[in-house]
Amino acid sequence: MSNNSGKRSRKDLQCTKDATGFQSKFVSELKQRVVEQGEPFVVAQADTPHELFHVMDILLISNQWWAAYISAKQLSTHYFKVLDEQGYPGNICRYCSLGFACTLDNDPATAPWGGLPKPIALVARLTCDCIQQVFGQWARVLDTDFFPFEATAWTHKDAAWFEKSKEQWEEVYQADRIELFVTEMRELIALLERKSGRRFSEAKLMTLMERINEQETYLAEAASMIGSARPCPVSIADQMPNTMIPQWHRGSDWAVAHARRFRDEVAERVKAGVGVSTNERIRLMWIGAGLWHDPGFYNSLEERYGAVFVWSMYLPFSRVQYIRDIRNKPLHALASRICSMNEVLHLPPWMNAWMISESKRCGIDAAVMLVPPDNRLSQSGTKLTQLALEQAGVPTLTLDADMVDAKGWNHEQMVDYVSDFLEKAGLT
Repeated sequence: MSNNSGKRSRKDLQCTKDATGFQSKFVSELKQRVVEQGEPFVVAQADTPHELFHVMDILLISNQWWAAYISAKQLSTHYFKVLDEQGYPGNICRYCSLGFACTLDNDPATAPWGGLPKPIALVARLTCDCIQQVFGQWARVLDTDFFPFEATAWTHKDAAWFEKSKEQWEEVYQADRIELFVTEMRELIALLERKSGRRFSEAKLMTLMERINEQETYLAEAASMIGSARPCPVSIADQMPNTMIPQWHRGSDWAVAHARRFRDEVAERVKAGVGVSTNERIRLMWIGAGLWHDPGFYNSLEERYGAVFVWSMYLPFSRVQYIRDIRNKPLHALASRICSMNEVLHLPPWMNAWMISESKRCGIDAAVMLVPPDNRLSQSGTKLTQLALEQAGVPTLTLDADMVDAKGWNHEQMVDYVSDFLEKAGLT
């Protein structure tokens, strides 16, 4: 397929504009705060304990958000060419390495905001073989520390984990795995205290965790309304930014207030009977990370077929993986949240059991699954999940495409590909 630039998505909610505006202002000011005021700054993977940085007032950029933003700016082709020219293998994980490529390019005129400043640390969980290589080399280029978290084996395979995660988290995620993660977090805290000159407070973490529970409850209420309302009031083009931008700042006054505003705006649309499509007939499930280089893809079938992407993992994940009965053990409750975050989204039996449950909750007619060819974790459980969904009566289409690499992607051809699938499934 020839390359074809992505389309902009349609945003229906006022709070979506407010969220993207807040994040743009935050990142544009971050460089000034780090470079001119000397504030400490960290780049971390999404499945790491961001709460530690927030408690210590250390500025944070999620590597996945940075990669998604670069991709949305249509810069991924340029940066992956940089990796190719410097001899990196063509099958390197695109999502994790895009920020590294931007650093290697070292061209402020090309990079958004002139690129990121030097962080005091890079933090990642070793969920696949490439992460240690990418982050280790990135840290050497930046002359900074790389702190890796182990991704331990999970032998307690409870397919109904999502029904028990709030209160029975020590059993669900295994006490020994949680304890190891707490030990590693204490090691990270010591590194951050040494490099930032700031102190960690477990009392502040307790307060932050309680605020996060409040924030995630608002998001869970929005997810519940969206899943049950007919027609669907908010597509995932609005759901994603209103979920993930507050997640990067979770527990802050802004994030809690924004999650409440999002829930309230969803409720207003449900009460008014406002739908994403004027003729909703097909409810779709999107499985995988966001298609960041072509967000308009999600709106492409709404008027043609009345097909609406009702579900993606980001919003409903708020309830099952973030809300915790803290039990005056904030570090352990936090460890239970983080130590299996990727596994429940990508590996059986956790991935497929939850997604079957969610498809029933939301009245899903068909699923579209992103299978990035060079992202090992995102490939691991997808075929088994596809089989499980189809056995549950949900036709499922796989797209061999990457979330941030637009190479080989053609918007119109992919829309036609999904259209053909819906027709063959007898849904149009």
